[in-house]
Amino acid sequence: MTIRGPFEPEFRDLPVKIPIFPLSGALLLPGGTLPLNIFEPRYLSMVRDAIASPLRLIGMIQPNKEDQLNPYYTIGCAGRISSFSEQEDGRILITLSGCIRFQATNFLEAVSGYLTAEIEWNNYKSDLSIDESFIDRKKLSTTLRRYFDTKGFQVDWSQLESCSDERLVCTLSMICPFETAEKQALLEVKDLSARADLLITILEMSCHNDDHSENAKH
Repeated sequence: MTIRGPFEPEFRDLPVKIPIFPLSGALLLPGGTLPLNIFEPRYLSMVRDAIASPLRLIGMIQPNKEDQLNPYYTIGCAGRISSFSEQEDGRILITLSGCIRFQATNFLEAVSGYLTAEIEWNNYKSDLSIDESFIDRKKLSTTLRRYFDTKGFQVDWSQLESCSDERLVCTLSMICPFETAEKQALLEVKDLSARADLLITILEMSCHNDDHSENAKH
């Protein structure tokens, strides 16, 4: 297995509790990067506390609007603050580098008002290494071209084609405008191979639904 990089955490050093940033539609995956614009006072406090911690970790999860008793999905992904920039208007721009998924076992509120959670990491230890499992890249590329054509998106294909398998699947899963439940499903699948298969299915379904919508207009 190939370790992602020299700044990534060791499994044995992962903390039992981390700050949590619940953000609907914002998916972070191991190996991905997520830029965030932080301006709310409680989340500014969260970022400052995370920067001061040894591993600089923040847990990204999605709110679960379908379950009134459990307002958050319990599976999320921890990201390391790999860069930050303080702005003159008081905002902080950060980039999170996805490290490892987790299961939140107990949500708590910190003194500064942001959410924290007790964390179980054991099921996702392999996330700390690059996932080199097989994907059907040709099928993914064909489906993706149809999806982008249907949506009318302009894409730099040369940049996409130069990505590694993991980076390609990760980036597409994060940036495509999927539903919250679809993004959560992409997060929770076992490995890269399963994520690529699910991604293809979601893309195909979206194209199919768009085709039916167009036919209904005529």
